[in-house]
Amino acid sequence: MGRTLITGRVFTADPHQPWAEGLVIDGHTLAFVGSDHEARQHAGDDADHIDAGDGVVLPGFVDGHTHILATGAALRRAALRRCTDLGQIAAELHRWAAENPAAPRVAGVGWTFQSLPNSTPTAAMLDDIIADRPVYLDASDLHSVWCNTAALRELGIDTETADPVGGTIVRDEHGEATGLLLENAGYHIAWPVMNRTTPDEDDRNLRAAIDEWLRTGTTSAVEMGFDRKTLRAVERAESNGGLGFTILAHWLIHRTGNPETEVAQVREVIELATAHQRQHFRILGIKLILDGTIDGCTAGMCEHFTNGKPGEMIWPREALEPVVLAADEAGLQLAMHAIGDLAVRTALDVLEVAAQRRAARGDTRERRHRIEHLEYVDPVDIPRLAPLGVTASMQPVHVDPAGLANWIEMLGPQRANLGFAWPEYLSHGTTLAFGTDAPTAPHPPLPNMYIAATRRSPYVPEAEPLRPDFALPLEDAIVHGTRDSAWASFDEHRRGMLRAGLAADVVVLDTDPFRDGAPTLLRTGVRHTFVGGVAWTHGQ
Repeated sequence: MGRTLITGRVFTADPHQPWAEGLVIDGHTLAFVGSDHEARQHAGDDADHIDAGDGVVLPGFVDGHTHILATGAALRRAALRRCTDLGQIAAELHRWAAENPAAPRVAGVGWTFQSLPNSTPTAAMLDDIIADRPVYLDASDLHSVWCNTAALRELGIDTETADPVGGTIVRDEHGEATGLLLENAGYHIAWPVMNRTTPDEDDRNLRAAIDEWLRTGTTSAVEMGFDRKTLRAVERAESNGGLGFTILAHWLIHRTGNPETEVAQVREVIELATAHQRQHFRILGIKLILDGTIDGCTAGMCEHFTNGKPGEMIWPREALEPVVLAADEAGLQLAMHAIGDLAVRTALDVLEVAAQRRAARGDTRERRHRIEHLEYVDPVDIPRLAPLGVTASMQPVHVDPAGLANWIEMLGPQRANLGFAWPEYLSHGTTLAFGTDAPTAPHPPLPNMYIAATRRSPYVPEAEPLRPDFALPLEDAIVHGTRDSAWASFDEHRRGMLRAGLAADVVVLDTDPFRDGAPTLLRTGVRHTFVGGVAWTHGQ
């Protein structure tokens, strides 16, 4: 590999040198970052030269929370995210079904409760659209599955089917399933059928997801639902020429209701993490889904939702603590999905116990545990994160005001007004790591940064933003999506900044949103993406 010189406006995300005029890529690393004159001297006359022109150079984005195979699969399913009513959902399902006549099932992703009559999906609604094939539709947050009658029949769900631990088969007054499967009912009953794939399909989904991230400026991602199927796909990709991308993984621990099997899963991850510590693929720890979502009224809440539903925990404290302590003692990093205030408080309570036990045994190893999402948190709990060294892993795209109507309604205005409170975490010294949670939300990082910097919708400009005073300066937002996301995964000595000696993960944009303003992000393209010094090309 030769040298590449890139000149122009360079935002490094390096606190010691935030801006530069040029950089030099030598092999897989950055050889120099600094002034234009010195960069040209370091590069020499034979280097390839890229002039950023009116654009800007950034570190490659580190998506701090995502789902790789699900993102690739979502690219091939009916796209319901932009549908605002049942008619639009019907049109998209008819389109997909017509284009995929041989598919045994109709699969879609992205519907929202607020797009449906009374915010209530039913099998009857889908039967009126497609009745001759099973229809399985993942909600936008991936915490609910909406089925038609043929799908319920295929799953064998009837009046005698028991709810799994941590999940609910929604039923009518006669005990008949209505077509909505919440939390573990979707994960444990529907997903094994609707997400059944061949190894070839998994490989295509992995490649499709990686290509999409690289095309849009993301050069590494933190996988938050790692499992055997994803591991096998990653291993096949590595053996067939490499990922061309960095994956940092958290293994999903399933709630079974049996303490022995839950802790046994942790022991398995200890072995897996030891075996998988490579440069571009590492298993860091475990993922626990403590609660559900506010839209589905399944988030763990200290007080009821406005419709009277209580909001309950998937992992109550008595089940959670043994798993957390086993993982912490083994040195694994914990990532805990916690959206409601009760879930966040429970996570912090248990992490305090873990910290006390570490101190008692003299264990000073840094853990950098994380809480994912933190959509609504009691203000009294926000100062608790930093002293425990807990990262706030949040996704700006989840506060897109175009999709918040039902979210706000279920919380009520007083609680909703405290949602997604990024500056509050920062004011208490908490590290903030940004991601997208794709495919629960769009994967491109630039619209994500637009929301972070404005709290406005990239797609519905007239949507009223929630707490625009919580918006962040654009430079800070990009740091949270690059350097801080890398740090949160113990990767700050490899990537996340443009600094000599780090991996040459570099993105060149065709405009400069720092100069021209955050709205420019919505019309900005990625001219070049380098991963470890290698220029990305589609399908490489």
